[in-house]
Amino acid sequence: MSDLILVLAVALASGVEMVEALTLVMAGGVTRGFRSTLIGAGAALVILALAVGLLGVGLVRYLPLTAMRVVIGTLLLVYGLAWLRKAVLRASGHKAPHDEDAIYAATVASLSGEGSVRAGIDPAGFLVGFKAVLLEGAEVVVIAIALGAPSHRLGLAALGAGTAVPVVGVAGALMHRQLSRVPENAMKMTVGLLLVTFGSFWAGEGVGVRWPGADLFVLALLAAYAAAAAVLVRGMAAAVPGRCAPRREARTDATCARQHRANTRHQRPAGHPGRRLCDPAADHAA
Repeated sequence: MSDLILVLAVALASGVEMVEALTLVMAGGVTRGFRSTLIGAGAALVILALAVGLLGVGLVRYLPLTAMRVVIGTLLLVYGLAWLRKAVLRASGHKAPHDEDAIYAATVASLSGEGSVRAGIDPAGFLVGFKAVLLEGAEVVVIAIALGAPSHRLGLAALGAGTAVPVVGVAGALMHRQLSRVPENAMKMTVGLLLVTFGSFWAGEGVGVRWPGADLFVLALLAAYAAAAAVLVRGMAAAVPGRCAPRREARTDATCARQHRANTRHQRPAGHPGRRLCDPAADHAA
């Protein structure tokens, strides 16, 4: 089960980063030509694959397992908390969602000012594809190594990352400029939870903690962190000015109107103000 979670974590992390990279690659391809942009992206993928192999094998071979689990567990906690923080802020309304359409438009506008497209390999197109994949993929490399090395599962981690690349590529080709429909924040939330879970598990093992149920305790940690994140999102969402609580958001004008009609059927004492039981405007203001 933990192997499946590991592959899922790397695949989702790779998927999130590749969606962001694909936005730039699509903008570069449309503006400067897909040939040059894809060559740049391919060159970056080769470098990232070599980095996973060399760095991962080096860690497994030369770093003691106990020290590796402490170091990598701490690293995963730092990464995971950073991903969770952003996801919770966006889910609760405290931070604007990641707008891939706006990034696409800005990149197209920037590349359009680079002059005419050159024959052969266009430098601007190559560079935007190379930088997009290399910079976004670097974090995936760190996550893949951190998740795969302590359990000697580098192959599975690489499989997770490698699976996400063609999936996101095909989805991007089909959706073209509609990448904003990808549930990126939900994916980031999931990745953050998985990174924090594995980080806690391995850091604990590194300092001598014996988890009940061995590897199966990963599921208990994941459930605990997911519950904590849900509580945070709900509590922080209620604190956003002008945002209704979930119970009140579920009320519709039609529901309020029915309650009002039912209320007016009853006799009221003289001088009763006849207050509505439900007022959408008041609910929203509250």
